[in-house]
Amino acid sequence: MDPVRSKTALLYSTVRRALQSGRYIPGERIDPGSLAKEFHMSPTPVRCALYRLAGEGVIADHPRHGFQVPLPTELGLRDQYAWMEQLLVLACTSPVRKVPPYPSVLAAADDDVPKRTWKLFDAIARSSGQWSLHQTVRRNNDRLAPIRRAKRELMIDDTEELGRLQQLFLDRDTRHLEQALREYHARRKQLVPQIVALLAERRDRLH
Repeated sequence: MDPVRSKTALLYSTVRRALQSGRYIPGERIDPGSLAKEFHMSPTPVRCALYRLAGEGVIADHPRHGFQVPLPTELGLRDQYAWMEQLLVLACTSPVRKVPPYPSVLAAADDDVPKRTWKLFDAIARSSGQWSLHQTVRRNNDRLAPIRRAKRELMIDDTEELGRLQQLFLDRDTRHLEQALREYHARRKQLVPQIVALLAERRDRLH
């Protein structure tokens, strides 16, 4: 593989995982120069990786402010939740369904609720057997990951709710899983004003 492409792929995966883990918060700038120094790379593969993430909508590329983690508006966040709900329900009702993959991984104890949420939604989409649907859910999952991390400050315990979703999926109870997913996203849409206010407050703390 071309050295630049290899470094680009490495940094793409690294930054993507960093976004999922909460290293960057919504509204935070991602400096290509700092990444180049941190990973001992030239600017070219760094910018290629960031442009790829921007193309997927995971980060934003502003003409004046450069690369940033998107800071959603209330309308935008409601739309993201609604879109994820539609995609997951579509996956549940897909005529080409597979046995839920990696049940042992999903059933494993893990206190990291945002990480478990990402894995569960990814598994639901993958079980549809539709590659395009899975990739679309994967991108939206990545966009919501920093938001899921940040909203933990609202002290909302999602553990029991997520556990129920996981069990319905592992039991292949599609009808109840579909309804539970609708209820899950309805509750998040109700919290949108609080979440957006929290994200804006956290962004302001950076300055």
